[in-house]
Amino acid sequence: RKFSAMLSAFSSFIMWLIGWKVTGRYPHEIKKLVVIAIPHTSNWDFPLGPLSRSVMKAKFKFVGKASLFDPPFGFIFRWFGGIPVDRSRSNNFVDAMVDMYRNADQLAVTLAPEGTRQKVEKLKPGYYYIALKAGIPILLIKFDYSKKEIDFGEVFWPTGDIDRDMDYLRDYYRHVKGKNPDQGWP
Repeated sequence: RKFSAMLSAFSSFIMWLIGWKVTGRYPHEIKKLVVIAIPHTSNWDFPLGPLSRSVMKAKFKFVGKASLFDPPFGFIFRWFGGIPVDRSRSNNFVDAMVDMYRNADQLAVTLAPEGTRQKVEKLKPGYYYIALKAGIPILLIKFDYSKKEIDFGEVFWPTGDIDRDMDYLRDYYRHVKGKNPDQGWP
């Protein structure tokens, strides 16, 4: 606990030093969450993610392309809580993640629903179906470079009406600007 508090204070100092702030609240009382961070338009999102996680004293993992976990630096991504995903093979990622949630007492995994740092017109729906099938909520996080703020926002329960839920999420993230705003969704 003491180390966690020191690490959180150090991370808060680093965020302050680089001019960023972390707002909102991490729902520690919820044991299983899908965490989404939008927009994802830059590699700079990665160092900000673990720092903000540390500030909130949150323990969540992230999913990344398998090549990130190759030597010589792969151990760093694992240490930060990374789970490698082989995007070259056709496998059922959603069902594998649902099984992972069902077999865990406590688990939170961050996904970038844009799936890339390039411009996309719609989000990849995997995160949504993972939450729906596992019966767990989605924590909405905003990476807003215009405000230099990472906001741990609301906990969203998918309804099963994906069109209505996507309209809600599009509205929720509408004014958030990524590092490269022309590449962000929506």
